[in-house]
Amino acid sequence: MRTRPFTDIDLNRSVGNLLRLGVILSVVTSLVGFIKLFSEGFVMPRKYTLLEMGDSSEKVWGHFWNSLCKGEGMAIIQLGILLLILTPLVRIIFALIGYLKEKDYVYVVISTIVLVIMTVSFLTGYAH
Repeated sequence: MRTRPFTDIDLNRSVGNLLRLGVILSVVTSLVGFIKLFSEGFVMPRKYTLLEMGDSSEKVWGHFWNSLCKGEGMAIIQLGILLLILTPLVRIIFALIGYLKEKDYVYVVISTIVLVIMTVSFLTGYAH
């Protein structure tokens, strides 16, 4: 039995499903975080010492991972936001694989360039 070739319609359907899944996963994660946050008795902090100017990204990421491992509601919400931010990056990777399957090398090159630009901007971006 021979399988049918991978087409543009298959790629568009797959990418659409991936984007939907990313948004749904992000919303569900954030909702769980909100429920956990308010069940913990959330109170707005008086001082935002972690967000002071000059804090290194390693310190911020370390605090995020420690909070997430403890199951804190705020960290779960931040994870949901991170999932939402990473969804377009995963979409480009997914499309790149689809273009490789279709042997559409012009779009492979374009997708690779976009992927490199997005990756560099995610890894070197500053919040000023």
